[in-house]
Amino acid sequence: MNPPAQFRSLRPESLFLRLARNGSNSSPVTPVLIRYSRYATQSSLGGSKNVQSTRKSITVASDDGTVKWGQLSRAEKVARATQQSVNFLVIVAGAVMTCGVFTFLYLDVFAPDSKTNQFNRAVNRVKESEECLALLGDSKQIRAYGETSWNKWTRNRPIATTIETDRKGNEHMRMNFHVSGPLNDGVVLVHLVKLAGQHDFEYHLLALDVKGHRRVYLENADAAKKAAAKAGSTIFGIQWR
Repeated sequence: MNPPAQFRSLRPESLFLRLARNGSNSSPVTPVLIRYSRYATQSSLGGSKNVQSTRKSITVASDDGTVKWGQLSRAEKVARATQQSVNFLVIVAGAVMTCGVFTFLYLDVFAPDSKTNQFNRAVNRVKESEECLALLGDSKQIRAYGETSWNKWTRNRPIATTIETDRKGNEHMRMNFHVSGPLNDGVVLVHLVKLAGQHDFEYHLLALDVKGHRRVYLENADAAKKAAAKAGSTIFGIQWR
């Protein structure tokens, strides 16, 4: 038994034969054209499904963002969300590390009260002192550096610096470094104090020690206080104790 007409696939040549036989009657032509177009549409839909089924599945490592969100399965959406979350965390971590590096550089190098600036100021004070130049030599040939070492490549070490806060809230910065001139070598002692509520450090002690010579004081707050107290206790030329 032949299959019904609505399920029979028509070839192009059979279509033209029917058109030739029924040239005068146009009613049979219309159903044939409809069935043929329906057959073509179903075959094209089947081809698109096959193309979509050949797409590789999206994973966390292979997702490149080319496939739209609506075309992803539930597992693929989870993979893309995981990948984007990891990327976001990496960006945040990089931003935090960058801010940390810039903060460290500012506090340690560029800030007005940084250790580097205080070291440079102390070196300039030594080079401007006539007493220090008499012991060290020409200021243009004076070099300042950290702790000495037997290895000449590691001679310029970081400056020995300590920062602490006392019970009154005063901040103390102590620093020692070496100086070398054409005449002698020496050690510079620095003690800075930032009183509670103030923004700048003040010199409490700045001195140069050269072996075989007396200590040269550029700043000595303790001696200044003793001198002021001694002058205040003198009345009419008589020193009261």
